[in-house]
Amino acid sequence: MKGELSSYKNLLDDIKNRIRQGQLRANFSANAELLATYLDIGKMIHERQKHEGWGKGVIPRLANDLKNELAEVKGFSERNLKMMVQFYHEYSYLPSILQRPVAQIENQTISSLPLSKFKEQIGQPPVAQLQITEYQIDLIALTGWTHHIILIQKVKDTLTRFWYMQQTITNGWSRDTLVDMIKSNLHLRQGNAITNFDRTLPVPQSELAKQMLKDPYIFDFMTLATPFSERELDLELVKHVQQFLLELGSGFAFVGHQYKLEISDKDFYIDLLFYHLKMRRFVVIELKKGDFIPEYAGKMNFYCSAVDDILKHTTDQCTIGLILCQGKDKLFAEYTLRGINKPIGISEYELTRLLPDNLKGSLPSIEEIEEVLGSNQNSD
Repeated sequence: MKGELSSYKNLLDDIKNRIRQGQLRANFSANAELLATYLDIGKMIHERQKHEGWGKGVIPRLANDLKNELAEVKGFSERNLKMMVQFYHEYSYLPSILQRPVAQIENQTISSLPLSKFKEQIGQPPVAQLQITEYQIDLIALTGWTHHIILIQKVKDTLTRFWYMQQTITNGWSRDTLVDMIKSNLHLRQGNAITNFDRTLPVPQSELAKQMLKDPYIFDFMTLATPFSERELDLELVKHVQQFLLELGSGFAFVGHQYKLEISDKDFYIDLLFYHLKMRRFVVIELKKGDFIPEYAGKMNFYCSAVDDILKHTTDQCTIGLILCQGKDKLFAEYTLRGINKPIGISEYELTRLLPDNLKGSLPSIEEIEEVLGSNQNSD
């Protein structure tokens, strides 16, 4: 009986995997075909404008005629046609994105490649940048059209754009999330935290762990009055935990706030405890007001040891600590981490929507606004 159940479960898993593979291939193929169509249309319009001397006026005319003659087909508005021409201008040097079989595109290990694949090339002169590779062509083929529009409009450096494509595919970003990440200059912040990972983690894990952290972290989704306490910052982050998780990045799962650890009949409380699903390890985060001081690293080392001993499963990797401060001296932080044996990172955070303390009491509450709106409606 057990053998039959095991055999059936294996069959069920195989069928589910095959269905998922089919869905992925269908999505990849449809997106690549759509982009190839748009690229070709952009090329047609560009070449006719160039050889016939037509100006920009031909695009509104085309959009109107396509709407009348292909009423059932969507996606060919004046704005979209202009974007197709721009898409061609940006990628006219590329071979067709349909040349490679879909199976080859699917087999690309997008998520397993280091997130710094293009980062070391960003900002260098074009002659120093990487030549276009099959991997980069695949990134274009796997990125959605609306994401391409955002990237073309907001990211001018080609390799920076490829970096954001890679992040979008790896993390499954929506359009709004991509816009937010570009606005916050994520490509300049990712992997910039000061860490001791090279010394405390094996080579493959150390690179992934470094790319997991940012510096600085941007907490512009909060509104705090100045001055504020560490407790207030802590509570605000928990209140906006969804936005906080988005800023932390893909893979973080929230475990607890002021997480209690009992050690030798004494209670200790971790500010924020997370579990990273991809790296299979706990991540301890401590929030500090002001600049970094060495005592913070000693306390974090203690917390990481305790979590490894009390919470860590035998299949988990060792715990990582992240100390978030308002400021840090780079050399000071590096010296401190040299004597620490647990993997710890130090980053800054920025609060871009601080309210001066004298305004805190002068701003109306939600209840007061609702009361005013209600009285206005009644007077009408």
